[in-house]
Amino acid sequence: MNPTNTRQHFLPSTKVSTAFEKEAELIAQIKSGEIERALLLWRASDNTLVLPANKKWQSSPALLDQLSGRGWQLYSRRTGGAPVPQTPGVINVSQLFLWDKGAAYGIERGYQEFCARLEKFFKALGLATAIHATPGAYCDGDYNLNINGQKIVGTAQRVMANSRGQKIVLAQACILVAADLDKLIEPVNLCNAFNQHKDRVRANAHTCLRNHLDTLPSTEALFEALADAFS
Repeated sequence: MNPTNTRQHFLPSTKVSTAFEKEAELIAQIKSGEIERALLLWRASDNTLVLPANKKWQSSPALLDQLSGRGWQLYSRRTGGAPVPQTPGVINVSQLFLWDKGAAYGIERGYQEFCARLEKFFKALGLATAIHATPGAYCDGDYNLNINGQKIVGTAQRVMANSRGQKIVLAQACILVAADLDKLIEPVNLCNAFNQHKDRVRANAHTCLRNHLDTLPSTEALFEALADAFS
């Protein structure tokens, strides 16, 4: 890896909007050829529900009032998936890179390589994880990382192209570090009910990093460990 073509950004306490603005800036830099790879690590400063901006998930003043009354903000983002709660107890990873033009792209391979980096992070902490879907978890997917059957990381992937036709991969992870799980799922279930989706998520389908370590490292130490895993 050429360090001059790589960017790392750590945002240990930031607004969700600022984090996504930084992510968009890094995507633009990769598209322009200024850099080839970037790693963005961030943690929200406020409780914010990130809502996909599409017909499946509608917002309204009534929903905003209900969320606000429970201490949550709402941020709409043009993306797929399902509502994702962001709190200071969650660490986010965004890895961006140009896909090797000599290798065929495959979404499964992209997820596997991304999850392997995350597994390396957990292994350095002395923890083993398993990759599979987690019934009852919010934003469930086949590439969740789990400990003892409970989701500790959710992942997502997006593929774009630059003007030269090269693929740009954005891989994302939400790591549950020290969240209040009962509080974390509340806005998701509220949003599901408001949008007449029958699914409900369960707190006990999830776990946090602090539940598996005698001493939880600082956010800065966890950022450094993640940077090492993705180096």
